[in-house]
Amino acid sequence: MRYVYIGLVVVATAIVLLFKVQNLTAVTVSLLGMSMTIPVFLLVIGIYLLGMLTGSSLLALLRGWIRNARGDSA
Repeated sequence: MRYVYIGLVVVATAIVLLFKVQNLTAVTVSLLGMSMTIPVFLLVIGIYLLGMLTGSSLLALLRGWIRNARGDSA
């Protein structure tokens, strides 16, 4: 089973590296009059990480609201 996990890590790493190599073109992102030029792969990875952070924060907030609505003490 250990070799299966190692194989999955190698495949996932290869896919990420292939994505990076194929998306080296730069894009310009603008917000509130500021702009920044970054490679596409950095933009995609940044948006993914931001989504994970905000998604987990929202989930924790909703769990807290549900717990308080039920009257459970944590």
